[in-house]
Amino acid sequence: MAVADLIDTTEMYLRTIYELMEEGIAPLRARIAERLDHSGPTVSQTVARMERDGLLHVAPDRRLELTEEGLKAAATVMRKHRLAERLLSDVIGLDWPFVHEEACRWEHVMSDQVEARLMVLLDSPSNSPFGNQIPLLEELGGPATGLDPQPYQGEPLTVALEQAGTFEVKVLTEAIQTDPELLTQFAAAGIQPGATLVAEPADGYVAVRTVERGPELPGEIEDISELGLEISEDTAVHVRVVRVR
Repeated sequence: MAVADLIDTTEMYLRTIYELMEEGIAPLRARIAERLDHSGPTVSQTVARMERDGLLHVAPDRRLELTEEGLKAAATVMRKHRLAERLLSDVIGLDWPFVHEEACRWEHVMSDQVEARLMVLLDSPSNSPFGNQIPLLEELGGPATGLDPQPYQGEPLTVALEQAGTFEVKVLTEAIQTDPELLTQFAAAGIQPGATLVAEPADGYVAVRTVERGPELPGEIEDISELGLEISEDTAVHVRVVRVR
């Protein structure tokens, strides 16, 4: 079976709309075209079909608004996607930079029975390996994470362009999870959810290094990594952090 045979276009569009809503980005057809690298006519045709199927409607301002049925379907496919990411990362041991891409295939073929079993196997995870909240876990006996897209924790790392400081990484947004080369650089530099960074502006970039925090005074820096990375402003906006000091 070819990879394309494993992809459900409707589910892919629903998940993309859901992730745009999580990021606070207006879900327009143009944004879907950018995320999925689809042509404008292809997106318009798919959206028109989804509207006929009762999954969404196009508002006067051109925003795509999910119906109740569409929102439930979008949250469900996102749950399958993020549970697949946890399985691939935590159990199978697939290298972190390639987890998202593989989960994009698994989300379309995962049954309800497999989802329920994964909740037991993975000990009821509430977040993906990238820090994204997994929706609708209450349907699988997990914590109540809800149906609606939740805003990401923290704020964009671009805040470090305004004032240097120490930050904890909370989330890497879906927009950069599709770039294995970038994620490989992040992994090598230790830039993953839960990591603590020293960040400072560097001529339009954010220069970061991971740090170890002391066990007794969590806000105090114990050791700074020799490995650093300069992150462009366009990339830094997709790294969500909270300031530690």
